Amino acid sequence: MSATLRSVDGQDQATLLNEIQNALRGLRFGAVEITVHNGQVVQIERKEKFRLQSPSGKTSS
Repeated sequence: MSATLRSVDGQDQATLLNEIQNALRGLRFGAVEITVHNGQVVQIERKEKFRLQSPSGKTSS
């Protein structure tokens, strides 16, 4: 099953695809969640994770 991108608040399909691309841009670790209601994209959420390492690249015990 798939959803189609339809206009939301006057936004066309190209605008929605651009917003999704913007959410993905520069994302190294994380997720982009697209919420669809009644066949329309209503929310795009970006969750980004930052992985921290010690300066030497080793973890301390």
